[in-house]
Amino acid sequence: MAYEYEEEWVPQTRLGILVQEGQITSMDEAIDSGLPIREPKIVDILLPELEDEVLDINMVQRMTDSGRRVKFRATVIVGNGNGFVGLGQGKDVQVGPAIRKAIDNAKINIVRVSRGCGSWECTCGREHTVPSEVKGKAGSVIVALKPAPRGLGLAAGDTARKVLEKAGVKDVWTRTEGTTRSTLNFAKATFNALQNTGVVKQPLCMDKEA
Repeated sequence: MAYEYEEEWVPQTRLGILVQEGQITSMDEAIDSGLPIREPKIVDILLPELEDEVLDINMVQRMTDSGRRVKFRATVIVGNGNGFVGLGQGKDVQVGPAIRKAIDNAKINIVRVSRGCGSWECTCGREHTVPSEVKGKAGSVIVALKPAPRGLGLAAGDTARKVLEKAGVKDVWTRTEGTTRSTLNFAKATFNALQNTGVVKQPLCMDKEA
């Protein structure tokens, strides 16, 4: 579902200006710049192959002085299937606008996923699974992703599988704890685990006395 921008884009952030001027031409460069991604159009330009999928739509009711107010809350995952994925939410009184807001929110939340061949059962050297075990948490849900051999596929629940596919992970073992029936928390926990693939933990070095 593509979001059409009717008006000519006028960047409002430093990163947006750099992208429009052609000084930043890839998502890797945008992330490495350290500048926050605050405009969805930046992602549209740098990742034109991005795809989105609606994970969940909920009706949210709230009582006010004027009566009961109803809105729809959409949860959307976006990704290029090759190392970049984003998760977002949007609310509106109509479903369509809620989905469009969620897509834009997912774009500005996009992260880079590190992939590799971290399974001891596989030595293919391709970027098909996670490089090491990572965990993510959201609410009561904890998701652990473990490297798997090439050809295994995604040993994961339906919600987690959609997030992993958008990130470009093809093989993985998963372990979950908590209430995975909550689509939002399940998706968030999986997304957070993928985000943690970029966190490299360096071993602590201690000098030994002679």
